Amino acid sequence: MPPPASTCSAAAEAGRSPADVRRLYNITGTFGRGAGFLQGPPAAWAEQFAELTLTEGTSAYILAADSATLIERFAAEVAPAVHDLVTTERAAETSPAPRHGDGAATTLASTGGGRVESPADEAIVRDGGDGARVPAGLGVEPTPDDGVRLSRERVWDESTRPTVPAPDLGRGYTAHERASGRHLVDVHDHLRQELAQVRDIMEQVLAGNLDPGAARTEINRMTMRQNNRTLGAYCESYCRLVTVHHTLEDHSLFPRLRRADPRLVPVIERLRDEHEVIHEVLEGVDRALVAFVADPGDGSALRDAVDLLTDTLLSHLSYEERELVEPLARIGVS
Repeated sequence: MPPPASTCSAAAEAGRSPADVRRLYNITGTFGRGAGFLQGPPAAWAEQFAELTLTEGTSAYILAADSATLIERFAAEVAPAVHDLVTTERAAETSPAPRHGDGAATTLASTGGGRVESPADEAIVRDGGDGARVPAGLGVEPTPDDGVRLSRERVWDESTRPTVPAPDLGRGYTAHERASGRHLVDVHDHLRQELAQVRDIMEQVLAGNLDPGAARTEINRMTMRQNNRTLGAYCESYCRLVTVHHTLEDHSLFPRLRRADPRLVPVIERLRDEHEVIHEVLEGVDRALVAFVADPGDGSALRDAVDLLTDTLLSHLSYEERELVEPLARIGVS
């Protein structure tokens, strides 16, 4: 959250800008599949830290933990991801062609090649959704697209989506590789859970069970809003969450996949294009919320905007998992 007014005044009296004050954040958390603050996978932690750094100026995160595993994952997975996110976002704000910068002034501190799995059913194929073929030995199943659509509007033609080459069904995977494949699904599950919360509160507002002001208060208690209560409307926070996730993919994950396996390029380009479309849909949600607060009416425009976001985002997440879970495991990128 922003520094106290007294801190800002003291900085000014000392001839320093409040922005020069280093803001430290003592944290505790658990890696898991939850939607709470610092309760999700490492990538979700990174996105939450990056948002605090970019919007509130927090410059250091100090993890209090006595688990060696937690500390190691924090250093190996969270810290580099926060660096990439913050660097890329800051470069985008100052350059028309975003590139990685020389480094982000964010510190993460803490206190306190594996065996190949070759189960007998390694060559068995599972349907990972939409007819996707994934090796059973991978141990990860992409989330299928259930085909449900809430909006009549379509922002892309799903039938034109390219696919990656069929996987090698006889290949084994190390524990690290299996974790790399599972990582994407964990991050996407976090986004799905947050979207479900947004939809639930929207429905309460439209049903008259929760007025817009109370909705904002409730959203302030949600995970994506903790330690970040000055951003305003709830859509701004969710839009930021999705945008930061896509930024990390576009500027860190996708280039690594492209270099490792050029055959993935058509799918990567399609995913990047869909990120742009989703950004436009998110802006539509923002406009609909602003209009609703000014003149609630029957709320149909807001529901339509959120329905379109639900359709496009869930479809995109399933497509991305279907195409990239196996390459992520095979290449060992997460």
